[in-house]
Amino acid sequence: MAVRFAILGTIEVRRDGVAIDVGHAMQRRVLAALLVDADRAVSVDALVDRVWGHAEPVHGRRKLYGYVSRLRHALAADGTAITRERGGGYRLAVEPSVVDAHRFRELSGRARKTGCDGQAEVLWREALALWRGSAFAGVDTPWFNAQRHLLDGERLAAQLELVDVRLRLAQHDGMVSELAARAEAYPLDERVIGQLILALYRCGRQAEALETYERARRRLADELGVDPGAALRRLYEQILAGDPEPAAPRSAAPPATAKPAGKSGTATNPPMARQLVPRLLPADLSLFVGRKDEVDEARRLLGEERPGPVTLLVTGAAGVGKTAFAVRTGHLLASRFPDGQLHADLRGFGDEPAEPFTVLGTFLRALGIPGGTVPAELTDRVHLYRTLLAGRQMLVVLDNAASAQQVSDLLPSGVGCAAVVTSRTTMAELSGRRLPLGVLDTATGLDLLREMLGRDRTDAEPDPARSIVETCGGLPLAVWVAGARLAARPHWPLAKVARALADEQRKLDELAVGHIAVRASLELTYQQMTPATQRALRMIALLPGPNFAAWALAALLDADLPKAEAVLDDLVEVHLVQISSANATGIRYQLHDLVRLFARERAEQDVQEQDRTAALTRLLGASLHLADLAADALSVDFQGISQLDLASWRLAAAEADQLLADPLTWFNDERQFLIDVAEQALDATDGVAPAAGLATALTTLFQVGSHFDDWERLQNRALKAALSSGDRHSAAKVHRCLGELTTILDRYTEALDHFEQALQLAEGQGPTYRASATAGLAYVHRLLGQYTSAAFHFEEAAELAESAGNVNCLVYATNGLGVIDLEQGRVEAAAARFTKCLRVSRVAGYRPGEAQALRCLGQSHRALGAYPAAADAYRLAVAISEDLGDRLSATHATCWLGDVLVRQGEHREGRRLLARSLWSYREFGNLWGEAATLYALAEAHLAVGRSAPARRRAEAAVSLWRQIGSSRWLAVGLDTLAKAHALAGDHEAADRARAEAEEVRTA
Repeated sequence: MAVRFAILGTIEVRRDGVAIDVGHAMQRRVLAALLVDADRAVSVDALVDRVWGHAEPVHGRRKLYGYVSRLRHALAADGTAITRERGGGYRLAVEPSVVDAHRFRELSGRARKTGCDGQAEVLWREALALWRGSAFAGVDTPWFNAQRHLLDGERLAAQLELVDVRLRLAQHDGMVSELAARAEAYPLDERVIGQLILALYRCGRQAEALETYERARRRLADELGVDPGAALRRLYEQILAGDPEPAAPRSAAPPATAKPAGKSGTATNPPMARQLVPRLLPADLSLFVGRKDEVDEARRLLGEERPGPVTLLVTGAAGVGKTAFAVRTGHLLASRFPDGQLHADLRGFGDEPAEPFTVLGTFLRALGIPGGTVPAELTDRVHLYRTLLAGRQMLVVLDNAASAQQVSDLLPSGVGCAAVVTSRTTMAELSGRRLPLGVLDTATGLDLLREMLGRDRTDAEPDPARSIVETCGGLPLAVWVAGARLAARPHWPLAKVARALADEQRKLDELAVGHIAVRASLELTYQQMTPATQRALRMIALLPGPNFAAWALAALLDADLPKAEAVLDDLVEVHLVQISSANATGIRYQLHDLVRLFARERAEQDVQEQDRTAALTRLLGASLHLADLAADALSVDFQGISQLDLASWRLAAAEADQLLADPLTWFNDERQFLIDVAEQALDATDGVAPAAGLATALTTLFQVGSHFDDWERLQNRALKAALSSGDRHSAAKVHRCLGELTTILDRYTEALDHFEQALQLAEGQGPTYRASATAGLAYVHRLLGQYTSAAFHFEEAAELAESAGNVNCLVYATNGLGVIDLEQGRVEAAAARFTKCLRVSRVAGYRPGEAQALRCLGQSHRALGAYPAAADAYRLAVAISEDLGDRLSATHATCWLGDVLVRQGEHREGRRLLARSLWSYREFGNLWGEAATLYALAEAHLAVGRSAPARRRAEAAVSLWRQIGSSRWLAVGLDTLAKAHALAGDHEAADRARAEAEEVRTA
């Protein structure tokens, strides 16, 4: 069976030419997001961004997993697999050639390479025949819109290439109408206009060709204020001269930037990027001496007119002045690159090198791409970046690169562009011109020192001044650091610094010259700092991750937050610590890569092992304390179990309250840092309990943000550590959290195993964790329709939670018992349990529990026919859930509110709410909610005598409940389907549906 995937139009899958069903619109959207990167891994975060953009729903990642699961099932019959990749993400295991967009690009590439116009025409026609309309038709998210823009540009480019081929093959007689229509759509594209003019001229219509040129000239002048380009003017002059073989112009900019015109001839689609002129180069340095020959050579290489982009690689040791040289050269060549300059520090030799993906995001925004439309995948960013630069004259400065791989995606491809790359390595694999920078000679080094200190002061101590330059090995960075310290202390003699540098060189004479000079300069700065600031720098070196907040240093120093912030200010002032970002939760800091290496060496030398252990223990305690407080403030976790007893160090209450004013924002800002702290602690040999406690405290963050990959990876690691160390208490907690995760992911067998393991390990440890694990076990049994086991475990969990004073778990278990009562027809008993949940939740201020209880009470009123009371309960539940930002819970209540409004006779409003709920459930990927809404819509249609739509809705609901395996609701749906058949007069079908419903109930 031949399976083909199509995205150049509506999203389709065809088997032997026949379309096959792969699910509703959201599932097809997920499929298309994977098809763009066929046979390559796409991260979960990237998929979420592609599918929803900024409109990601609550639990969007959970819904994504559901969509992927159903796609797997739909594609399995054809042997197509969607695999989960190591490190997260999914891969659609198909050959790119079976996807029309990839096939289109493959054919286009072959067409461009062939030297035969006849073969090229065949290939271009085959490529363009794959298009059935607008790519991803009907899908509207920023990522898909950006992809559509790119593909539309490639399609237009292919169309124009085909025209060029056909013109060379003298097929102009049949092309004028097609070219005239395209020129009307793209009235400012000179290549399009030129093709029409050439075809007209070759058809003997010289006057019309000249009139077309004149119209284009006027339009360019009126709308853009420019004259036609040289190529179009040349064509015009050739036609005037009667040249028998004039050549059509090719536009400098790719057609992806062209805007089709509407009927009035004006652009109807706004350009994707505003034509900005970015100026990202850092300010030119006033302290720049020497390098005249190198600067002249760089200006010559970059200023030459060449047939393609120029890459200049500036190499040299660390601190040799590559950055200053690149910045100075860029400013000197500003007029050569009128469309702007881009600049990025790639941090190639630091702990956290800049990723091309991130750098491209910065560049694209600087080029005018709105943030919401920046593509979410590297390949797409590269395509858009090169498209935007293709017709411009821009300089790109890529500073501090580690390898050709790091810069390859950042190099411009436009003929008018150039790149300056600086690196400590020779980067032999990078193609381009090389310009090595050596150290400064002594005379030039003295000139730099004179610029910083003044001629009088420097010349007053000629021997120490010369010693400083020579001891720094002529390295500009080292000379600059020494000069900066002296400039800030005019009372210091130069001899003081000269002696310090000489001493340090003797200690480090085994190291490379670059490291000798830089390290000596840093050591000099370090020795002039106060002991408290020196200790802070050493402690910062113990932190995991690329950046940190002041509270982390406070923990390491065993100090309050203001003291930590003050010492960080001192370190920022001497440029040893940099500000990474400033946001709502405060400032984040980072170390320059060389400073981090230096600080680590000092820590290894000067921090005793017991002091290091104590500091990291405090950091872990502070992380656990804040994470637990944030989780409690969010009131999401039904377990309701505090772990503050494990926190070995805490900020003052007022400081913690200040940090956690917005707990979710704080959680999101600190997520990776907290994960890094937990992993660092798990690597240690000390007790695992606090580390496992932090891993489980992050459950709320993982659940709210749908960070399921982080959740599973970290807690599996914590579980392994707890079991290896024999820590049964920690292992029980982690098993419980992993049980919750696997339940969310519909992996019920694993979930049952985790909950049972948690129960066994929690035996003899008191009621708290036994209650939580038992409640989770009961929930899975209820999902599986095993009511006897579910009720037994819910009752036990409620007793344990009540004895432990755990309100969240008590409400959860009691509500579960009420749902079982309701689903088995014991409505009064269910209502009593829900009323208890409502009362307990309100007393405790547990608002998620209050909303759930109101929603379930509404179900009880509905079952008794008390529709006004049910509607009131649902409305209150909606209000609370929306206030909490819980869209899914609000949808649950909205759905049943729509149902009871229909039952009250408010058909129009009821159906409106149901339709809105159906859309929301499909967006969430919530099958049970979708089925319930379809059932309610079927009942709504029956209420007004519409048998056909009622039957369709009921059949869809029954199909979903079969898939879910919910026997009770399957029977309910079959009853509704029977009523729809009966209303339509199909009594035989009605009897079959009733019989099946009875069979399901008695099974």
